[in-house]
Amino acid sequence: MNSANNQTKKTPSELMLPDANGFFGPYGGQAVPPHLKAIMDDIAKAYLEIRETQAYQQELMELYQHYVGRPSPIYFARRLTEACGGAKIYLKREDLNHTGAHKINHALGEALLAKHMGKTKVLAETGAGQHGVAMATACALVGLPCEIHMGAIDVAKEHPNVTKMKILGARLISVETGTRTLKDAVDSAFEEYMKDPDNFFYAIGSVVGPHPFPMMVRDFQSIIGREARQQFPAQTGKLPDYVVACVGGGSNAMGLFSGFMDDEAVKLVGVEPSGRGLGKGEHAATLTYGKPGTMHGFHSYMLQDEQGEPEPVYSIASGLDYPSVGPHHSYLKDLGRAEYHAVDDTACLDAFMKLSRLEGIIPALESAHAVAWAMQEARRLGPDASVLINLSGRGDKDADFVAEKLGL
Repeated sequence: MNSANNQTKKTPSELMLPDANGFFGPYGGQAVPPHLKAIMDDIAKAYLEIRETQAYQQELMELYQHYVGRPSPIYFARRLTEACGGAKIYLKREDLNHTGAHKINHALGEALLAKHMGKTKVLAETGAGQHGVAMATACALVGLPCEIHMGAIDVAKEHPNVTKMKILGARLISVETGTRTLKDAVDSAFEEYMKDPDNFFYAIGSVVGPHPFPMMVRDFQSIIGREARQQFPAQTGKLPDYVVACVGGGSNAMGLFSGFMDDEAVKLVGVEPSGRGLGKGEHAATLTYGKPGTMHGFHSYMLQDEQGEPEPVYSIASGLDYPSVGPHHSYLKDLGRAEYHAVDDTACLDAFMKLSRLEGIIPALESAHAVAWAMQEARRLGPDASVLINLSGRGDKDADFVAEKLGL
């Protein structure tokens, strides 16, 4: 790794590129056995070579435009802004993508990579089910078998997405071990992957895991930031004052942040779930309350016990209940380039309902955390400020759960 002095001379966007060992500052890397490191290195080599070919780039860009429906628009939430009485609130509408979330951006990239590498099966984990649906969709498109591992609690909670994955032809594995949520789904999928890593492809669903996955997923999601960096000034005449996104693993946030990384006047804000409170197993606010540790093959901030083992976590949003976070975010926190805050279930549900009833947009519970932060801060920021939120997914999957929760 480069020294701290050399790192600080680089621009923020340069610091978000990993070194040869997959580190972003002190975070990231490949904390895996030697035989698995060799496989990860092969994936990195193949990715760096294949992504530069015209055939791969053209196929991916055409799919983004004609299949996903990119570019996703930016929408001024006028009635929500008026209700909050302060900063102007804008939404980057990733919820309008095919499959309903930002996950399709990297799912297509990974599925195409697996096809170009000659892999015979794609494995993936999923929490809220959006990554699972996106991977099942991408694998159906490229003609590869797909196996999705999902915690049993999330299977029950996110039933609409479970049905979609099955319709799309994926084999769904309900994980009954541990907390039966996202961490255990990752463990289960990785165990299956290790049975034949030469022929299987593990399509990680966020900017987490051993190198090269944090780099790869960030690269695929950076299309969000590139679009937004062009769209917002064209629409408003200036850059946003704040860009905001929810953070679990952190892919949708890195996607948006990447477009504004070197714009010093634009503040980057990640919003984590403080859940039901700050007791053990009651939240998943990793960057707010965690400390550096190692799990799932990489080093990053982590919610952990005295022995360094992952603590149980919780969020009302299944896609955010993960005890670690992408190494980019840990480095951004240490550098002070991004700030991270936490909002609880109550604020999340309030944002979910207000956006639905004021704008006719039903957000994913994950995205509602970012909306909640903007609603809380709008008055303090004042009417001259602008906030761009990555509305990373739509709430079809959450509608029945929320209705039951609120007695609607």
